[in-house]
Amino acid sequence: MVLPVGTAAPGFNTIDTQGNSITLSSLAGKTVILYFYPKDDTPGCTKEACGFRDAYADYQGKDVVVLGVSMDDQASHQKFTEKYNLPFPLLVDSSGVITRAYDVDGGGYSKRVTYVIDGEGKIAKVYQNINTETHARDILADLGL
Repeated sequence: MVLPVGTAAPGFNTIDTQGNSITLSSLAGKTVILYFYPKDDTPGCTKEACGFRDAYADYQGKDVVVLGVSMDDQASHQKFTEKYNLPFPLLVDSSGVITRAYDVDGGGYSKRVTYVIDGEGKIAKVYQNINTETHARDILADLGL
């Protein structure tokens, strides 16, 4: 079961693609698109990431942060980011701590689930049945952006 809408989003403290420290609390006041995906550089995950890349300009200037999360390590995230020119951070969750906190552990990988977290740190929307090709645009439409 995914975390329900209206609950407080679990905090996290990790590093991103470039080794920068990222915490959920540091993003207070912004809408956070926290999308979990199974594995870097696989067909569905690549379509989803490239969808966010292609729609990224539409998220900018609206206090929206896009963060991808998988259980791949930093080196894998760096290769994936460079190969597809991803303009947003991927969070390193090699130990699965974030994946388990958000109840999306698929047994050694993150299930494909996206949480929209509002500026107050509450879960505003959850996406489970995701079309990887249209997901980024679907979220924009749902948020009215």
